[in-house]
Amino acid sequence: MPAPTLSERQNAAADAICARFPQVGRKEFRGDVTLTVQPDDLSAVMRYARDACGFDMLLCVSSVDNLGCEPRFETNYTITQAETGANLLVRCPVSEAENAVPSLVSVWRAANWLEREQYDLMGIEFTGHPDLRRIMMWEGYPYHPLRKDFPVAGKDFEQAGLAFTQKAPTAGGPFITRPGVQTAAAREPRAQG
Repeated sequence: MPAPTLSERQNAAADAICARFPQVGRKEFRGDVTLTVQPDDLSAVMRYARDACGFDMLLCVSSVDNLGCEPRFETNYTITQAETGANLLVRCPVSEAENAVPSLVSVWRAANWLEREQYDLMGIEFTGHPDLRRIMMWEGYPYHPLRKDFPVAGKDFEQAGLAFTQKAPTAGGPFITRPGVQTAAAREPRAQG
């Protein structure tokens, strides 16, 4: 009997998780399986995925800002079975009002810096995190620069002697694309001359 394929492993794991937690949503697209988990269930689902389904590694924690929609934010976790290479994407919606999800540091230690990055740049709180502080921006910086409502030109900031006190000079920089409906060649930063 041949060994199960990656797709079969992912589907079997997703089936087991959905059987154990019927409230978990499931979606498949082009061979990838995505589970949608509410914040109250996140720790239990991830612990089950690790202990019962063999997902022994957290590869990535990222987030999405759906400005103008509710829930506004979404945290995305990519977990894998290191030996087989089977991956699952787990999404967790985060409302702007609550703006918090449970930390997964107790499940995977790798979540520590990944969650700090999302806290720093998107402003998502991770409850129960052992050391939730900024990792890229300086302490005391009042904004979260990867949010969609953060202007490309930057924001004025008054903290003399620590960092910029004027807008960051990114507008019109070499890596900023032009807004609007244009061809890819016209939007390309190198086309700005």
